[in-house]
Amino acid sequence: MIDSYLTSSVGISKDFLSVLLCGHLTQNLHQLYNGGQLLFAGTGNNKVVNFDTLLRSDKIYWLDRLHNDPHENAFFDLVDLFVAYLNRTCYAGITGYEFHYALYETGCFYGRHLDSFKHNGNRAFSMIMYLNKDWVKADGGELRIYQPGNLQDIEPQNGKSVFFKSTELEHEVLKTNKPRMSITGWLKTD
Repeated sequence: MIDSYLTSSVGISKDFLSVLLCGHLTQNLHQLYNGGQLLFAGTGNNKVVNFDTLLRSDKIYWLDRLHNDPHENAFFDLVDLFVAYLNRTCYAGITGYEFHYALYETGCFYGRHLDSFKHNGNRAFSMIMYLNKDWVKADGGELRIYQPGNLQDIEPQNGKSVFFKSTELEHEVLKTNKPRMSITGWLKTD
Protein backbone atom coordinates (compact mmCIF):
# COMPACT_ATOMS: atom_id res chain seq x y z
CA MET A 1 0.00 0.00 0.00
CA ILE A 2 2.83 2.41 0.84
CA ASP A 3 4.70 1.62 -2.39
CA SER A 4 1.68 2.45 -4.55
CA TYR A 5 1.07 5.59 -2.46
CA LEU A 6 4.65 6.77 -3.09
CA THR A 7 4.22 6.13 -6.83
CA SER A 8 0.77 7.65 -7.41
CA SER A 9 -0.35 9.47 -4.21
CA VAL A 10 -3.00 6.75 -3.74
CA GLY A 11 -2.03 3.57 -1.92
CA ILE A 12 -4.06 0.48 -2.77
CA SER A 13 -3.82 -2.98 -1.28
CA LYS A 14 -6.06 -5.76 -2.55
CA ASP A 15 -5.85 -7.76 0.68
CA PHE A 16 -5.06 -5.46 3.62
CA LEU A 17 -7.93 -7.17 5.44
CA SER A 18 -8.06 -10.96 5.32
CA VAL A 19 -11.13 -12.69 3.88
CA LEU A 20 -11.90 -14.07 7.35
CA LEU A 21 -11.68 -10.66 9.06
CA CYS A 22 -13.77 -9.09 6.28
CA GLY A 23 -16.44 -11.71 6.91
CA HIS A 24 -16.57 -11.03 10.65
CA LEU A 25 -16.62 -7.24 10.20
CA THR A 26 -19.34 -7.52 7.55
CA GLN A 27 -21.42 -9.62 9.94
CA ASN A 28 -20.94 -6.98 12.66
CA LEU A 29 -22.01 -4.24 10.28
CA HIS A 30 -25.15 -6.16 9.26
CA GLN A 31 -26.10 -6.72 12.92
CA LEU A 32 -25.63 -3.03 13.72
CA TYR A 33 -27.66 -1.99 10.67
CA ASN A 34 -30.47 -4.46 11.41
CA GLY A 35 -30.49 -3.25 15.03
CA GLY A 36 -30.95 0.36 13.92
CA GLN A 37 -27.60 1.46 15.35
CA LEU A 38 -26.22 3.12 12.20
CA LEU A 39 -26.95 6.85 12.04
CA PHE A 40 -27.08 9.26 9.12
CA ALA A 41 -23.64 10.76 8.60
CA GLY A 42 -23.04 14.47 8.57
CA THR A 43 -20.24 16.75 7.49
CA GLY A 44 -18.24 18.98 9.78
CA ASN A 45 -16.77 18.38 13.22
CA ASN A 46 -18.00 17.95 16.81
CA LYS A 47 -18.90 21.65 17.06
CA VAL A 48 -20.67 22.09 13.73
CA VAL A 49 -22.35 19.14 12.00
CA ASN A 50 -24.38 19.53 8.83
CA PHE A 51 -26.78 16.78 7.71
CA ASP A 52 -27.17 17.50 4.00
CA THR A 53 -28.46 14.48 2.08
CA LEU A 54 -27.77 16.32 -1.19
CA LEU A 55 -24.04 15.98 -0.35
CA ARG A 56 -23.89 12.79 1.67
CA SER A 57 -26.40 10.00 2.26
CA ASP A 58 -24.54 7.15 3.99
CA LYS A 59 -25.06 5.79 7.50
CA ILE A 60 -22.23 5.23 9.97
CA TYR A 61 -21.29 3.67 13.31
CA TRP A 62 -18.07 4.73 15.08
CA LEU A 63 -15.68 1.95 16.09
CA ASP A 64 -14.08 1.94 19.53
CA ARG A 65 -11.94 -0.57 21.42
CA LEU A 66 -14.28 0.03 24.37
CA HIS A 67 -16.96 -1.92 22.49
CA ASN A 68 -14.75 -4.93 23.28
CA ASP A 69 -15.69 -6.65 20.04
CA PRO A 70 -12.99 -9.24 19.19
CA HIS A 71 -13.21 -8.62 15.42
CA GLU A 72 -13.12 -4.84 15.69
CA ASN A 73 -10.17 -5.19 18.08
CA ALA A 74 -8.42 -7.46 15.55
CA PHE A 75 -8.96 -4.69 13.01
CA PHE A 76 -7.46 -2.14 15.42
CA ASP A 77 -4.47 -4.46 16.04
CA LEU A 78 -3.86 -4.53 12.27
CA VAL A 79 -4.11 -0.72 12.07
CA ASP A 80 -1.68 -0.41 15.00
CA LEU A 81 0.86 -2.54 13.11
CA PHE A 82 0.38 -0.46 9.95
CA VAL A 83 0.76 2.84 11.84
CA ALA A 84 3.92 1.60 13.59
CA TYR A 85 5.39 0.57 10.24
CA LEU A 86 4.36 3.86 8.60
CA ASN A 87 5.91 5.89 11.43
CA ARG A 88 9.09 3.80 11.45
CA THR A 89 9.69 3.81 7.69
CA CYS A 90 8.12 7.09 6.54
CA TYR A 91 8.39 9.25 9.69
CA ALA A 92 4.68 10.04 9.38
CA GLY A 93 4.19 11.14 13.00
CA ILE A 94 0.81 9.41 13.35
CA THR A 95 -0.36 9.59 16.98
CA GLY A 96 -3.94 8.32 16.72
CA TYR A 97 -6.80 7.36 14.45
CA GLU A 98 -10.57 7.16 14.18
CA PHE A 99 -12.67 4.74 12.11
CA HIS A 100 -16.33 4.05 11.46
CA TYR A 101 -18.41 1.55 9.58
CA ALA A 102 -20.11 3.12 6.57
CA LEU A 103 -23.12 1.72 4.76
CA TYR A 104 -24.43 3.22 1.55
CA GLU A 105 -27.90 1.94 0.82
CA THR A 106 -28.94 1.54 -2.82
CA GLY A 107 -28.92 4.95 -4.50
CA CYS A 108 -26.65 6.60 -1.91
CA PHE A 109 -23.50 8.61 -2.58
CA TYR A 110 -21.07 11.15 -1.07
CA GLY A 111 -20.30 14.25 -3.14
CA ARG A 112 -16.84 15.61 -3.92
CA HIS A 113 -14.95 16.70 -0.80
CA LEU A 114 -11.67 16.78 1.15
CA ASP A 115 -11.30 14.84 4.42
CA SER A 116 -9.86 17.76 6.38
CA PHE A 117 -11.46 20.44 8.50
CA LYS A 118 -10.88 24.15 7.80
CA HIS A 119 -9.46 24.91 11.25
CA ASN A 120 -8.04 21.53 12.22
CA GLY A 121 -5.51 19.73 10.03
CA ASN A 122 -4.86 16.73 12.27
CA ARG A 123 -6.28 14.22 9.77
CA ALA A 124 -3.09 13.23 7.95
CA PHE A 125 -4.19 10.19 5.92
CA SER A 126 -7.56 8.78 4.88
CA MET A 127 -8.08 5.01 4.82
CA ILE A 128 -10.99 3.04 3.41
CA MET A 129 -11.32 -0.74 3.73
CA TYR A 130 -14.07 -2.39 1.72
CA LEU A 131 -16.44 -5.15 2.91
CA ASN A 132 -18.27 -6.00 -0.33
CA LYS A 133 -18.09 -9.63 -1.38
CA ASP A 134 -18.65 -10.38 -5.08
CA TRP A 135 -18.77 -6.69 -6.07
CA VAL A 136 -18.91 -6.07 -9.84
CA LYS A 137 -18.59 -2.87 -11.88
CA ALA A 138 -22.35 -2.67 -12.53
CA ASP A 139 -22.87 -2.32 -8.74
CA GLY A 140 -21.49 1.25 -8.93
CA GLY A 141 -20.32 2.91 -5.72
CA GLU A 142 -16.77 3.54 -6.93
CA LEU A 143 -14.46 5.84 -5.01
CA ARG A 144 -13.55 8.60 -7.47
CA ILE A 145 -10.30 10.38 -6.67
CA TYR A 146 -9.47 13.68 -8.35
CA GLN A 147 -5.81 14.23 -9.18
CA PRO A 148 -4.42 16.99 -11.40
CA GLY A 149 -5.39 15.99 -14.95
CA ASN A 150 -6.60 12.57 -13.86
CA LEU A 151 -9.69 10.84 -12.45
CA GLN A 152 -9.19 7.51 -10.71
CA ASP A 153 -12.19 5.26 -10.03
CA ILE A 154 -11.65 2.48 -7.49
CA GLU A 155 -14.15 -0.34 -7.16
CA PRO A 156 -15.10 -1.16 -3.53
CA GLN A 157 -14.13 -4.84 -3.65
CA ASN A 158 -13.96 -7.00 -0.54
CA GLY A 159 -10.66 -6.69 1.37
CA LYS A 160 -9.32 -3.84 -0.77
CA SER A 161 -7.91 -0.84 1.10
CA VAL A 162 -7.20 2.67 -0.11
CA PHE A 163 -4.82 5.17 1.51
CA PHE A 164 -4.14 8.85 0.64
CA LYS A 165 -3.36 12.27 2.15
CA SER A 166 -6.52 13.74 3.69
CA THR A 167 -5.59 17.33 2.86
CA GLU A 168 -4.57 16.82 -0.76
CA LEU A 169 -7.00 14.70 -2.75
CA GLU A 170 -10.63 15.54 -3.33
CA HIS A 171 -12.77 12.46 -3.78
CA GLU A 172 -16.36 11.24 -3.86
CA VAL A 173 -18.38 8.05 -3.65
CA LEU A 174 -20.41 7.54 -6.81
CA LYS A 175 -24.04 6.43 -6.55
CA THR A 176 -24.28 2.80 -5.55
CA ASN A 177 -26.65 0.34 -7.21
CA LYS A 178 -26.73 -2.01 -4.23
CA PRO A 179 -25.75 -1.66 -0.55
CA ARG A 180 -22.03 -0.78 -0.21
CA MET A 181 -20.09 -1.33 3.01
CA SER A 182 -16.72 -0.17 4.29
CA ILE A 183 -14.67 0.88 7.24
CA THR A 184 -13.52 4.45 6.74
CA GLY A 185 -11.22 6.53 8.88
CA TRP A 186 -8.26 8.79 9.36
CA LEU A 187 -4.75 8.48 10.70
CA LYS A 188 -4.14 11.58 12.79
CA THR A 189 -1.28 13.74 14.04
CA ASP A 190 -1.19 16.08 17.05
